[in-house]
Amino acid sequence: MDFIDNKISNRLGGPSFFKNSDNLYKFEKIKKITKEVKSKFPDTKLIDMGVGEPDKMADSSVVDILCIEARKAENRFYSDNGIIEFQEAACRYLNNVYNLKDITPENVVHGIGSKPVLAMIPLCFINPGDICLMPSPAYQVLGTYSKFLGGEIYKLPLSHENNFYPDLDNIPENIKKRAKLLYLNYPNNPTGQIATREFYEHAVKFAKENNIIIVSDLAYGALTYGDCKPISILNVDGAIDVCIEIHSLSKSFNMTGWRLAFVIGSKKAMQLYCAIKGHTDSGQFRAIQKAGAYALDNYDLIDLNKKRYSRRFDLLVDVLKQVGFNAKKPDAGFYSYVNIPKGIKNGVKFNNAEEASLYILSHALVSTVPWDDCGSFLRFSVTYDADCLDDEISVMNELKNRLLSLNLEF
Repeated sequence: MDFIDNKISNRLGGPSFFKNSDNLYKFEKIKKITKEVKSKFPDTKLIDMGVGEPDKMADSSVVDILCIEARKAENRFYSDNGIIEFQEAACRYLNNVYNLKDITPENVVHGIGSKPVLAMIPLCFINPGDICLMPSPAYQVLGTYSKFLGGEIYKLPLSHENNFYPDLDNIPENIKKRAKLLYLNYPNNPTGQIATREFYEHAVKFAKENNIIIVSDLAYGALTYGDCKPISILNVDGAIDVCIEIHSLSKSFNMTGWRLAFVIGSKKAMQLYCAIKGHTDSGQFRAIQKAGAYALDNYDLIDLNKKRYSRRFDLLVDVLKQVGFNAKKPDAGFYSYVNIPKGIKNGVKFNNAEEASLYILSHALVSTVPWDDCGSFLRFSVTYDADCLDDEISVMNELKNRLLSLNLEF
């Protein structure tokens, strides 16, 4: 046994940590396998429709603000729990995009991306034995820290039969009594489902009746298409008393690597979050926050992404249907979420989504994300690499040819 092995915390599995492949973060695992497959076929271009990261840079006007602000001496200091310019811009953004008129800077705190925010929130509330109500499938980080803290996860299946909403009405009483947090994520990753006003009203009522805090992850909130309009759970009267909501600049403004987000809640909830945050980080670079404030005030920049992703969904859904998938265009987000094929005609059968995804990657060099949490599905992202419409059409034609060559059976 190595020196480190018998020192590893129990929350990470103790000495068995390095033997357990489940410890590898899901998307890191996908990237690792994809890299291995690419190395075997160096002359064939990968069609990467897996991990969803914007394929474009942040708008040049946002980059220009960063360059200007990065040269200012006053921006060199720690920002701790944030700068007022960013908080005020977040309030204006929430009013302009979500019609939230009563949010003040005291209700808003920045985060170094939404992922650390999701990690810190359980530190404010979860004790050993408490339960976190978590949708399934879901972004892994929603439940990780609750488990690290000795809490438990109770999964709420997002099934096709239930229109990809959690069934809050049939949670057992003993679970509700121990539950502290309920995570919601709409527009949803990976299913693409959107929230309705009625669903949010029901969720807030459930939270108030059962003394449970809702954590709403709105990472894809502004990326809506057609007649679908952005909606926040805070549009429900009294929701801010029981809800904490997280907004990210990564997806809407192509600022993934900039690591900038903000969290909204009651004044007391934000005081709790700031207490944990103050012991965790020293705040995002002030120049990045000022560039982020500019982006939030120029929220029409999102329209360029919405137009591109909507167009790409039209192309992708058409291809997937031609191949045999039961696909439809979502109202928001990045992802097309489809049932896996049964297998290959007169050949291998797929037992789960991971097998299907790996086969498609290995034989067609098309990367997808498998989900076996509630049924077996593949997630195709529209954030693939393409510079213009002609490139997008070319990628889609190549995707169709590669998938058809597999002789998939549905």
